[in-house]
Amino acid sequence: MTETITPAVTGGRDQDFLAPAARLRGAGIGGLEELTDLERSERLARMREGSLGSIHSWELVTAVDGPGTRMTIFLNGCPLRCLYCHNPDTFLMRDGEPVTAEELLRRMRRYRRVFKASKGGITLSGGEALMQPAFVDRLLAGAKKMGIHTCLDTSGYLGANASDEMLANVDLVLLDVKSGDEETYKRVTGRSLAPTIAFGDRLAAKGIEIWARFVLVPGLTDDPANVENVARIIERWGPAVSRVEVLPFHQMGADKWAALGLDYQLADVRPPEPELVESTRAIFRSHGFEVH
Repeated sequence: MTETITPAVTGGRDQDFLAPAARLRGAGIGGLEELTDLERSERLARMREGSLGSIHSWELVTAVDGPGTRMTIFLNGCPLRCLYCHNPDTFLMRDGEPVTAEELLRRMRRYRRVFKASKGGITLSGGEALMQPAFVDRLLAGAKKMGIHTCLDTSGYLGANASDEMLANVDLVLLDVKSGDEETYKRVTGRSLAPTIAFGDRLAAKGIEIWARFVLVPGLTDDPANVENVARIIERWGPAVSRVEVLPFHQMGADKWAALGLDYQLADVRPPEPELVESTRAIFRSHGFEVH
């Protein structure tokens, strides 16, 4: 495991234009005990009950994935096929490594002082964390028992997998709104926009804090009308949204697509110019959001 501590940056935030270094290499599961000798039937049974998960990697980062220093755990499995995904090696649950909830909770306990000092915590990401709801539920409940701030990074597409009991242990949701209109959303992800909106509505009704995220891809998601539609969707969630993050597209995942033999359709797309990033942020600011 590569522990990456990225210094907090005010204003423009350099990490908007560069992926965290550990993610370029794939941080892996170093330091975690794997259960690779389980029979398939036993492994599936333990995953269904939530004591075992399929893990891509974990890392310790600052100023990324929520406030403070965070232990971010990347789970395998995702129902979306985002054209710009920089972790395509998380698409399939079977490609992850089997790690117990108990092992991850022990690791969280080790960093409690770091979390407290930095006002950080844990973030469950992916892939799509809600592909493994029983496992996520157990991790969130265990973290909250230790007094650790919890965050769920999700597209919201599988929001129906998040029970009310699970959400009671969530302090913050990083909700990716990948497009503001159905046609573009389907082109970007291969799926429908409606479940994301429904999940955001549910979070807002419960008063769970939301950081809304939008990936800016030239020629794909950058149309001002699309951005305006995203802003209107986020606006419906009212005071639950404490900030909006505009994340400029980058090519840091291109090598992974090639290594996996996948068709990467954005190979010739350049990251957005700073002027485009700023004009996009300005649209969100015009709706009264704190924008990063």
